Amino acid sequence: MAFESKPVLVFWETTKACPLRCIHCRADAMTSPSEGQLDTESGMALIDQVASFGSPPPLIVFTGGDPLMREDLGALIAYASSKGVKSAVAPAVSQNLSHEALDELKRLGVSSISISLDSSNADMHDSIRRVKGTYARTMEAIEYALRIGLGVQVNTAVMRQNVMELPAIFQLIRSLGVRVWEVFFLIATGRGSGVYDMSPEDYESACNLLYDASQYGVIVRTVEAPFIRRVAAQREEEGLYWTNERYMAMRSDLILRCGAPTGRSSIMPRGTLDGDGIIFVAHDGTVSPGGFLPVALGNIKDSSLASIYRGDRRLLEIRNRRLSGPCGSCSYRDSCGGSRARAFSYGGNMLGSDPACLSAIETSRFRGDSP
Repeated sequence: MAFESKPVLVFWETTKACPLRCIHCRADAMTSPSEGQLDTESGMALIDQVASFGSPPPLIVFTGGDPLMREDLGALIAYASSKGVKSAVAPAVSQNLSHEALDELKRLGVSSISISLDSSNADMHDSIRRVKGTYARTMEAIEYALRIGLGVQVNTAVMRQNVMELPAIFQLIRSLGVRVWEVFFLIATGRGSGVYDMSPEDYESACNLLYDASQYGVIVRTVEAPFIRRVAAQREEEGLYWTNERYMAMRSDLILRCGAPTGRSSIMPRGTLDGDGIIFVAHDGTVSPGGFLPVALGNIKDSSLASIYRGDRRLLEIRNRRLSGPCGSCSYRDSCGGSRARAFSYGGNMLGSDPACLSAIETSRFRGDSP
C-alpha cells in the first residue's frame, strides 16, 4: 500500500461560506460561516497534525466553500509554511478573487491554486455557477495568476450538460498555458443530488477522451473516476479501444481542434482514492475519507488525524481493497479501486461496487484496433 503511513493530500474545508450557488456543489454553501467552524487556533492545531505525519508532510489544500471568506487565511497559510507544510488553495471565483488576493497568495508561497471552468461558453459556465459574470472573472483570474507565476490547476465538473464540451474546454485551457487539468465526475451529494448523472457509457467515453487529452503535454487527472487508470491500461497494454459513438464524436472534435496527439499519456498507473492517499477535514473538524464521501471517522478535536488515517478500520479496508461486487473481483482492483464515494451514494456501502464503471461488462464492448 503506497499510502499506508500518510496521505498525499489533506483537504480542509476551511468554511462553508461561499458567494456562489453552483448547481453541482457537494457543500450546502451559505453566505456566512456556520456554527462550529474551526477557529484560527484550531486550524493551526490541524496544521500541526498534518506536519506530524513526518517529512515530507502531506500537501494541505485550503478549500471550502470559499477559503477567501476567512479573514485568517493568510495567517493559516503562513503558519503552514513555518511548519514545513506546503499548501494549495481552491478559491471560488467571486469578487474575493481579486488581483490583490492573487498577489497575496503568491507572496505567501502557495504552491498552486485551482480554478473551476465548466464550459468554454460563458452562458453555460455562468448557468452552472449560477452567478452571471463568473466566466469572465474566471478567465481573468487564470490569466493573471499565470502572469504572476502562480501555479494554476483548472478544475472541470463533468456532467450530462457539458460532457460533449470536453474537447472545447481542453482546447481553451491548453491555449491559456494551463498545465494541469483535473476533471471532477459528479457524486450525488449536496446540490449535486439534483444534477442528472451520466450513464456508464458516457463515463467511459469521457475517460477515453481524457486519456486522449493526456497525450498533449498537459497533466490530466480525475476525481471520483479512478477507472481512467483501467482505461489507460486497456489502451496501452491490451490494445482495447472504446468505440462508442459519443466518444468517437468527442475524439474527432479534439483532433480537429488540437491536431492528433503525439506525446505519452500523463495518466499514472496508480493513484489516490478516498481514504487511500486522501483525507478530508470538514469545517467543524470532522474527518472523512474524502469530500464526496460523508462517512464520519472521527474529529481532530478528539483524535489525531494521523491516528485516524493510519488506524481506522474502514480506511484499512479501502486501502486493502476489501471490496464487494464487480469492484471486488476486478483485475484492476488494486490500481483503480472504483469510486468509494459513488458506491456509498448509490448503495450506502463505501466498499461496494462503483456503478459508473463498465469493467464488469464483457470486453466484447471494446475492440482491438485503434479508432
